[in-house]
Amino acid sequence: MSDNDQIQRILFDDIDVRGVVTSLEDSFQEIISLHNYPVAIEQILGQMLAAVTILSTNLKFNGKLILQAKGEGSVSDLMAECNHLNECRAIAQYDENLENDLSFQQMLSKGHLVITIEPEVGQRYQGYVPLEKETLALCLQDYFERSEQLNTHFTLACDGTRARGLMLQVMPAAQQGDNDWERLSMLAQTLTLPELLSLDNETLLFRLFHEEQCRLFSGEAITFKCQCSRERSAGALKLLAIEELNELIAEQGHIDIDCQFCNSNYRFDEQDIASLHDQNDNNDNLIH
Repeated sequence: MSDNDQIQRILFDDIDVRGVVTSLEDSFQEIISLHNYPVAIEQILGQMLAAVTILSTNLKFNGKLILQAKGEGSVSDLMAECNHLNECRAIAQYDENLENDLSFQQMLSKGHLVITIEPEVGQRYQGYVPLEKETLALCLQDYFERSEQLNTHFTLACDGTRARGLMLQVMPAAQQGDNDWERLSMLAQTLTLPELLSLDNETLLFRLFHEEQCRLFSGEAITFKCQCSRERSAGALKLLAIEELNELIAEQGHIDIDCQFCNSNYRFDEQDIASLHDQNDNNDNLIH
């Protein structure tokens, strides 16, 4: 598929509706290859990744968007994130005895959906909605209707090899042209999941909107990249009291920090901890 691992925006001429179509294959495979996920988790995590890459097109600044589904069922946490560079990652926490035929609602019993926007500079924003709909796509539509009063349509699919998504949304502050929205959303609802997974974007656009004046923007590449690093791990250790760190070193001989997203391991020994302590002392001296 020529549209693999990219996001493309859809422009409708003279209609206040925006569209986005996304496809992840190599990036999706890189993410799931790091974990031995059951089929059900791979499929829903693929949908989460498709959704978060679509939602990240709303970012107007340097930062990241995090999509999280938390529940009390067999799956406790699903999280996918994407930054302004279209670098994404994802992770799932679930019961090892998870049944593959559970529905989205059954997996995330008594759950809620959380969308977090984290700018590199500025205030963090978070919104949530109960997971009361049958699919992730419907829950996202519910979120935008409740929290932002925006008519929104999502179609999300994943077959374990690739993840795909389509979104249509009324432009913020527009909310005009109800007939236009009803027509476009009804057309989008005719798209089947097999079609979404198999059609290239140009064919998909023609299949749905050949009677509309619309076109695709150039594609933006999607990549898998974990945000962890030794420097970030060291920064987390600096927040702990030196006495606590020394106790851990005395007990274990070293301190390990593992990244749950990519399985990277960062090990700090006694000399590393002493160096961190010296850096803290130097920073304190500069402040005073």
